[in-house]
Amino acid sequence: MTSEAMDTVPPTRRGWLRESTSPPLVEVFRSIPLPQNASGWRRFLTFVGPGYLVAVGYMDPGNWATSLAGGSQFGYTLLSVALLSNIMAIILQSLCARLAIATGKDLAQACRDAFPHWIAWPLWVLAEVAICATDLAEVVGTAIGLNLIFGIPLEIGILITTLDVFLILFLQSKGFRWIEAFIISMLGVIAICFLLQIILANPDWGGVLRGFAPTTDLVTNSNMLYLALGIIGATVMPHNLYLHSGIVQTRAYGGSPKEKREALTFATIDSTLALMFALTINASLLVLAAAVFHPRGEVVTDIGQASHLLTPILGSTLAPILFGVALICCGLNSTVTATMAGQIVMEGFIQFRMAAWVRRLITRGIAIVPALIVIYWFGSAQAGKLLVFSQVVLSFQLPFAVVPLVIFTASKAKLGDLVAPRWLTVVASVVAAVIIVLNIKLIYDFSTGSLG
Repeated sequence: MTSEAMDTVPPTRRGWLRESTSPPLVEVFRSIPLPQNASGWRRFLTFVGPGYLVAVGYMDPGNWATSLAGGSQFGYTLLSVALLSNIMAIILQSLCARLAIATGKDLAQACRDAFPHWIAWPLWVLAEVAICATDLAEVVGTAIGLNLIFGIPLEIGILITTLDVFLILFLQSKGFRWIEAFIISMLGVIAICFLLQIILANPDWGGVLRGFAPTTDLVTNSNMLYLALGIIGATVMPHNLYLHSGIVQTRAYGGSPKEKREALTFATIDSTLALMFALTINASLLVLAAAVFHPRGEVVTDIGQASHLLTPILGSTLAPILFGVALICCGLNSTVTATMAGQIVMEGFIQFRMAAWVRRLITRGIAIVPALIVIYWFGSAQAGKLLVFSQVVLSFQLPFAVVPLVIFTASKAKLGDLVAPRWLTVVASVVAAVIIVLNIKLIYDFSTGSLG
């Protein structure tokens, strides 16, 4: 059957059990037109944006906790995990774009339309758990940033984070391009902050390069594996897979095979470049911890502790301010992307819509409770451990998003001529297998008590 004929066949006859009734993020669906009769470069620029929203997953506050703990405890060794995570993210996000452009569905809709309800509903619950874990990291991280710059107690800072709902309302009223511009601007601020801190830290660049080479200690050392899995969970985030497959469809790329292939190419380049940029930021955080804390035997598990140690070690009062500013920017970025991911997940899986600000308040309320309990009963020093734990929770959710994504994109019945090449499916399957094996190893370490 030709591509043109395939486009006329109802999706339910192309490998789907049912059909979703509305497109993802309907308010902004196909809202960004492509310039007609323009050069390829100008058309590509129209696609720049979604990849950077996805890249926010590299820089959310939870990633700070895992990178600080990994760099301070094991030096530059876990840079290889950051690189591995980046490669995994590039592969998986390219599959998200492929699924969205080929089918017009986001990952949540695809799961609902392809699986019986007894499979789709548990997948929805797990996706919601992942988003709550993401929001937990944002709550704690933003509160710590407010504490570092303004001296606001963590308990008050956590409550203040609920006000970010007004940011969501403002940006959504301006249009999707404003959301992308905000995210990219915040990423620029974060990059500048880290660049200045790295200059102050003056790391061992030879050690940095050696850190990108993998070591067997990642498997044999349970504590290193725990942090490594946390870094993977903080980087290749489950909600990013749902997010990317939805926001790619904000572009009005047309429905012909040629237009879809062009859209897939541009979307893949966008996400790859954005994730490569994010790798430099992600690695910079780990390098900063390895250069500043590891030589002194300081094992840092708390973001606030790290900031307070930066001033006496680096000899500059500017360092903790830069640290706090970047942390708040990370929290604001993650606020926007997690809210959109929550909308995509809820609308896609159960076809239930609610206002973004209502969705935000519910998710934030769920995240605030455990954060307040931990800080009240165990003290603010445990906030960093809470962040690391939230990232490991995310990693446990990954297979339940990755496996369906790989299955869908390998199906010619579902994707037609845009089905993933066999080599890409094999590589993605290996990525999924690595994630699952790492989780099994971690569960074993928990059960045997070998994880200290």
